Amino acid sequence: MSCLLSFQLWSAINVPISFYHWNISTNCSCSEIKMSPVNTPTETELRIRKILKTLNQLIPPRPFTHEDTTTSATHSTVTLLNPRDTYCRGDQLDILLEARDHLGHKKKYGGDFLRARMSSPALKAGASGKVTDFHNGTYLISFTLFWEGQVSLSLLLIHPSEGVSALWRARNQGYDKIIFKGKFVNGTSQVFTECGLTLNSSSELCTYLYGRDQEAFYCKKPQHMPCEALTYMSSMNREISYLSVKEKSLFHKPGKDLKNIDVSHCNKSEKSTEKCQIGMKIPVPGGYTLQGRWITTFCNQIQLDTNNINGCLKGKLIYLLGDSTICQWIYYLPKVVKTLKFFDLHETGAFPKRLLLDAGRHTQIQWKKHGFPIITHHLYSVTDEAYIPREIDLISGDKNTAIAITFGHHFRPFPIDLFIRRAISIRKAIERLFLRSPDTKVIIKTENIREMHVETEWFGDFHGYIQYLILNDIFKDLNVGVIDAWDMTIAYGTNNLHPPDHVIRTQINMFLSYIC
Repeated sequence: MSCLLSFQLWSAINVPISFYHWNISTNCSCSEIKMSPVNTPTETELRIRKILKTLNQLIPPRPFTHEDTTTSATHSTVTLLNPRDTYCRGDQLDILLEARDHLGHKKKYGGDFLRARMSSPALKAGASGKVTDFHNGTYLISFTLFWEGQVSLSLLLIHPSEGVSALWRARNQGYDKIIFKGKFVNGTSQVFTECGLTLNSSSELCTYLYGRDQEAFYCKKPQHMPCEALTYMSSMNREISYLSVKEKSLFHKPGKDLKNIDVSHCNKSEKSTEKCQIGMKIPVPGGYTLQGRWITTFCNQIQLDTNNINGCLKGKLIYLLGDSTICQWIYYLPKVVKTLKFFDLHETGAFPKRLLLDAGRHTQIQWKKHGFPIITHHLYSVTDEAYIPREIDLISGDKNTAIAITFGHHFRPFPIDLFIRRAISIRKAIERLFLRSPDTKVIIKTENIREMHVETEWFGDFHGYIQYLILNDIFKDLNVGVIDAWDMTIAYGTNNLHPPDHVIRTQINMFLSYIC
């Protein structure tokens, strides 16, 4: 069964949950349960508060009385800095953006959500641009001219700063955007009850605690059934919005075509780079596409063919932990490595874990879905939980073991502290893994950008961008490899949560460059 499932408002993928990873307790006659986990380490809480403080300073309230006073792509102006008669491959091109409102007045503050991209469709070439916010209504847009030929520059105002502020307030206002339904099974009896990250209920509750940091999930306890009888889960979206009608009017996405320029070779010498290795710091942009192939700018990426991939994977034990965007890897690999075969695990329920084996080369690749929250209308089994920190703790590790991790899309409808807490828990688990096995390779894949038409308040890319910043901050000084899928998917211009195979191939090649 394919894992390419939609994260639209009505559907997403699922993640099973297993009881042996849970601590289960029953709470009697409770009012709303708060998200603060039991016995959370003080150091974690302090880190969460510090990150939240930084984010709240980055995204201050921006009330507005009329759309006319919000940022307008049409009225904003751009100026090419230090224009030249000839641009050479490798040059940096800088553009100053002066944001103006719909009345033509200069904005006095920053915070607009912008996306810069350069491309040459005929060359199947693309790269992201770097946006620097001066917080006074002006922005520096920087492009590195990676290839020769005619290059188109574009800048997209995804949300004005007033819309960004509204989305930030709405995201952190509550956990009730998603309704979870748990199916309890006891013999021939079955009952559905409401579950969630918080529950405003006076009913008796089942509390499921995850990992060392005791992250919590709750279900209303059915009568005459134990909490351990929870067997399946699904979700649906609550008809609720924390945005006003006026705020919703801000979420259109006008673009601004900046300029077409011609780039020459100019006989410039290219900088030599070393092989891609775990722990390298990745610049922005970290690469570009040319003829559809991803080319890294900070290291020498191995270009793998089928034979090289076979050799690389020999003797490897690989864990893919995360959502459906990394599940795509396990479906792509057998297309290029014909000896990899799916092993039937005889699991029930929708979207079970997947296992690839190549007995001749002693290769094993396993995909497991991350733990709660999982957003899907499909009913899925909770007997195969893959709470990532716990999964990492179960891995002994060695030089032939590699772990790739991704998470984020299912967290977008919830207050940001949930994502921060999970990222910190994963980091701590990786640190414990490195103590017992420093040779194990760990790679973090960031989120892909996704469809522009998706429901902005719930799953829009602004939420993903904030999580991207958080992830980079939390893992920045850890000896892990990073696959910057955010940067890659902007360069490819896919705007698709589940990008096509040529993008998946790029991500896998980057992963193999780290572990081979």
